[in-house]
Parts: sequence; structure tokens; C-alpha cells
Amino acid sequence: MKSIAVIGAGITGVTTAYALAKRGFAVTLFEKNRYAAMETSFANGGQLSASNAEVWTHWSTLVKGMKWMLKSDAPLLVNPKPSWHKLSWFAEFIASMPRYRHNTIETARLAVAAREHLFAWANAEGVDFDLKRRGILHIYRDQKGFDHAGEVSKLLAAGGLPRRAVTPEEMRAIEPTLAGTYYGGYYTESDSTGDIHKFTVGLAAAAERLGVRSLYGQDVQALRSDGSSASVTVRTDEGQQTHRFDGLVVCAGVLSRSFAAQLGDRVNVYPVKGYSITVNLLDEQSQAAAPIVSLLDDETKLVTSRLGRDRFRVAGTAEFNGYNKDIRADRIRPLIDWVQQCFPGVSTRQVVPWAGLRPMMPDLMPRVGRGRRANVFYNTGHGHLGWTLSAVTADMVAGVVQQAYAGTAPTVRVPAAALPQRG
Repeated sequence: MKSIAVIGAGITGVTTAYALAKRGFAVTLFEKNRYAAMETSFANGGQLSASNAEVWTHWSTLVKGMKWMLKSDAPLLVNPKPSWHKLSWFAEFIASMPRYRHNTIETARLAVAAREHLFAWANAEGVDFDLKRRGILHIYRDQKGFDHAGEVSKLLAAGGLPRRAVTPEEMRAIEPTLAGTYYGGYYTESDSTGDIHKFTVGLAAAAERLGVRSLYGQDVQALRSDGSSASVTVRTDEGQQTHRFDGLVVCAGVLSRSFAAQLGDRVNVYPVKGYSITVNLLDEQSQAAAPIVSLLDDETKLVTSRLGRDRFRVAGTAEFNGYNKDIRADRIRPLIDWVQQCFPGVSTRQVVPWAGLRPMMPDLMPRVGRGRRANVFYNTGHGHLGWTLSAVTADMVAGVVQQAYAGTAPTVRVPAAALPQRG
């Protein structure tokens, strides 16, 4: 039985550990926090959204970024202070724009495939994560946004995802609590929502039942590989220790770039900060006034999820500000204002703010597959779709690991755009 180390116990690390254990590997999961899913997988928007598969490498993203550069409450905010990491990332972002169409279609295909794995795992392991299979409604206030969504819908359809245009009257029938005036919308009935933290914690427990050894409170300091064996050096309360394995999979979120450099690989992940608020619905009026159907407001770049009876999650925005994790009041305020505008019957008396760093590759495609050394693998860089894509990329990388050690074919085709480039 081959021993594999998985670095990181967020959604990608836990799903990867589970998928490897299901294939018979001896898996050790390393996490610097005391529990699983305590950083970017803690309080995201909750959407399992194949309908949000459009990659950002479109000319309109650059136009909006320039327009919003000095607006502190803008949906997309870029700190103008230069760094080599940021400059190289944006240069590659621009270079990947010709692949916008191809990457959007491939992402849609991955997202559709991911559902089968995630729902099957949750059912098999009895993981309760406030799943709601009520679809996602994209809302548009003007014709320009609606027309662009129509073009995106063609790409999603090419990736195997149907969604339909809806009128303002149909929007009100789908989600009666939504206030405001809209040009129209697009509704994806097959999409869903759930609590990423609850799912990750539940699947981590299931992975342990399959034999995964979970080591929490382990701050990984160094990764090494000679192609046939690998080592993980960690710092704990007891001091520094080194563990040895046959291979390792890096699922370390925004830290993946530095770990990859130690292993001789280039994984140009940039931390893109996102914010969320969890509105505690403390009274019956708020519970009745909050939406059940998940929403995506393309103008403000905000998404919503109803988590159980008494929680309403609103999340979004993108902030390019390095590894800064500060929760800024001027970035949280627009989320609260949006709730008050769109759902005036919901009390925002008790709101819990949060911020997390999305690990984003320049082409918006996850890095899944082998590194330079034969026993090094990656499953990282999912950006804003980590929750949506996690189950399928975990199955993909587990298949690649199995192929490397046993010569068997992976169970899911790995798109060329998602594979790491050697050299």
C-alpha cells in the first residue's frame, strides 16, 4: 500500500484525501489549523454553481477593474501597489484571454461532473450540509448584462449545462421575496447550495473512518521529493518533525505557490480575497422574508445561499491585495446594504462578517495533475469555484495518482487546460 501525504484540509484537501482512501492508498492529511475547513472553506457563498462557470479572462473584466480601481466598495478592487507576483499573474491573465471560450466550456463540464461525485459521497457517508437543490437565479438590471448572459449560456450549453432565460414576472414566481426592478434573469434549475464547512468537516470524519490519518495543528515548513520518496517537515507544539511518504499531493490553497517552488514547480496561484456575511434570521418575519432560491447578482458580483431555516449567506467581491486577511468594514457594508435593498423584510441586526483568500490561477483553471517529480501531484487553484469543482478534481487527481503507481486509467478525463505545464 503506497503512502500519500495530502497538504491542506480545506475542501480540496479533504475531498482528495477521501478519494485517495477510497482507492486504497494510505493517506496522511496535514493541516496547520486545529480543525478542517477553517480558512477559505469556512464561510463561502455556498453555491454549487455550474452556472457560474464563466472564467474571468474577458476584456470586460479589465475594463471594470480599471473603472473601479479607486472605489473602495467596488465589486472588484485591485491594490495598485505593484509586486512581481501580481504583475506576472495579470500578465498571464491577459495572455489567457484567447482561451476564454474554451476554458468556460471546460469549467462547465467539470462542474456538471462534480455534482455526481459530491452528492454520491454525501449520501454514502451520511453528511448533512444544509443542501438545497432549488436552482440558482441570475438577476440582471439592464439589457447589456442580460445579453452578455445569453452569450455565456451558449458556452454553458456547450459544456452540458442547460439554463433558461426568465422574465421579471417569472423571476418573482421563482423567488417571491426578491424586491427591486429587473430587466430579466437566467435560471439554472440543476444548481444547488450547501454549507461548505459542514460538508468538509463531515467528509473529513468519513475519510478517517476509511483509514485517513489526520494531523491537525501541523504547520508545514518544507516539502521535499527525490522522485521516488517524499518528506513533509512540520512544526508543532512539540517541535519540528519530518514524515516520509511515497508521494504527496499539494492542496494548500494560496500557499500552494510557495510549496510548489520548494518542489521545483511553478504554480502561479494568487490570493484573491472574498467577503461574506452570515445573516442570522432570529425572528419569523426575517425567516419568511429571506430567499430560499439561491441568487447571483452579476452587477454587484454577489451570491446568496439559504443555509437551513435560520441562516442567510451573502458573499462575493474580489480584492487583489496580497495575502492580507483583514475584514474591512468598507467591503462588508455593501453586502449588508444589498440585503436591505433586495430583501427589506430581513433584519440585519445580527450579521457575522468573514473574509477568505481564494487560490486563483491566471487562466481561472484549477491546477490538477503531476508535477516535475514523478511522486508529486497538485490539486489547487480553483479560485471562486473551489466548492463547485472540488469533488471532481479530487477524483481526477486520485485517478492520476493511481495511474502513476498502478498503471490504471483515471476514472475522469482530465482537461488539457487543467493539467500543469512542465518545463
